[in-house]
Amino acid sequence: MITKETLIADIRAMGIASTDTVMIHTSMRAIGGVDGGADTVIDAFCEVLKDGLLLVPTHTWGTVGPKNPLYDVRTAQPNIGALPCAAARRADGVRSLHPTHSMWAKGVGAAEFVRGEEKALTPTPPGFAWSRLADVGAKILLLGVGLDKNTYIHAVDELYDLPDRLAEEPYTVTIRDYDGQELSRPCYPHHCSRTWDVSAHFVNFEPAFLACGVMSFGKLGNAAVRIVDAKKCRDTVLRIYESAARDDTRTDKDLCVGYLDIPESYYQ
Repeated sequence: MITKETLIADIRAMGIASTDTVMIHTSMRAIGGVDGGADTVIDAFCEVLKDGLLLVPTHTWGTVGPKNPLYDVRTAQPNIGALPCAAARRADGVRSLHPTHSMWAKGVGAAEFVRGEEKALTPTPPGFAWSRLADVGAKILLLGVGLDKNTYIHAVDELYDLPDRLAEEPYTVTIRDYDGQELSRPCYPHHCSRTWDVSAHFVNFEPAFLACGVMSFGKLGNAAVRIVDAKKCRDTVLRIYESAARDDTRTDKDLCVGYLDIPESYYQ
């Protein structure tokens, strides 16, 4: 059984400092049996980040949509795994009011980081919490999962205004806050006309991320960990998109509608 002390040692061995901002995408199965389960993993990160900020995605895009257009921050169950569900239940942090791409935050500046998410009209728009990961120098830890789970790349897509990433027509969603007050607003969900899941092809960026120092590796329990520098991730993906746009030999400028090799010339 993996203990909190073992997890803390693994986190520190990854170079995580007490003042860091860290976003974690997690497979508890990959980490292995943890004494105390997902809450122990959260507690271990909080102990290391005693002067920093821990962020956990608590997405509900699988349950909140046109057929069920209600997000109640107090009860909405995340659809992306055990650790996000544990985070959403905890009262020692704050969960954002984004109806489909919420995050739970604990630490220095937690409430401020996730404030105003109910105003976002798209999943990861510029100026909002997901986009700000690069601005604050966050580290994104993929704990036993791959780049296909790195939601931040969606934020880069929105920053670049990449075509064919959002639905053309919105649906109306109702957001119910901690006090039971309700707000209705338009929501433009992710949509690509050419693939059912753009994020499945984020793995195309892995060679570029390794070559450009965007990503390094560590471990947590039994899980391999990809450590992604959010600012370097943003800058490298934007450079790749700009290179593709200038490449007159490429008729298809979209690099994430299928599995492909991104030319080294795009990022070196």
